[in-house]
Amino acid sequence: MNETLKNLMERRSCRSYKPNSIPQDILDQILAAGTYAPTGMGKQSPIMIAITDKATRDRLSAMNAAVMGSSGDPFYGAPVVIVVLANKAIGTYKYDGSLVMGNLMNAAHALGIGSCWIHRAKEEFESEEGKALLASLGIEGDWEGIGHCILGYEADAPRPAAPRKADYIYKI
Repeated sequence: MNETLKNLMERRSCRSYKPNSIPQDILDQILAAGTYAPTGMGKQSPIMIAITDKATRDRLSAMNAAVMGSSGDPFYGAPVVIVVLANKAIGTYKYDGSLVMGNLMNAAHALGIGSCWIHRAKEEFESEEGKALLASLGIEGDWEGIGHCILGYEADAPRPAAPRKADYIYKI
C-alpha cells in the first residue's frame, strides 16, 4: 500500500499524552503541512496559532473547559496546541479551516506524533478573553475558531480502527 494512504488509514485520535515536548523541527513540519491545505479559490482564509508555552496552553485549556462547564483538561495533557481560526469574510472559511485541521493531524501521524481535534474554539474566541488573546498577538479581523489540534507523544498505544459502516460508499 502507498505510504500516504497507509498513514491516512492508520491515524487515530490520541487522548493520552506524555509530557515530553515536540522538537521544533517536527512542529515546524506539521505547521508547514497545515499551510498546504486546499482552500476555496486559494484564498488561504485560515491562520494557526502554535502554543507551546505551558501557561498559555493551560489558560486555553481552562477557557475550553469552562465552555463545557468542566474543570478538567480537555486537551488530555497534550503539551502543544495549534489553534486554527479562519477569516469569516471568506465564504469557505469553515471548510478551509477544517482542511487545515486534517492536514495537521495527518502530518503529525506521519511524523510519529499523536493528535486530536478538540472543539469549542469558536466559543473561546468569541469571548472577551479570547478576543483579548488575539489582540495581544496583533491579530485583528473577524476570525472564527475552527478547532484545536492537540499534539504530543502518545502515552498509550492507539486503538484499532472501528469497522467502517456498510453504507459509507455508494457507487453509481
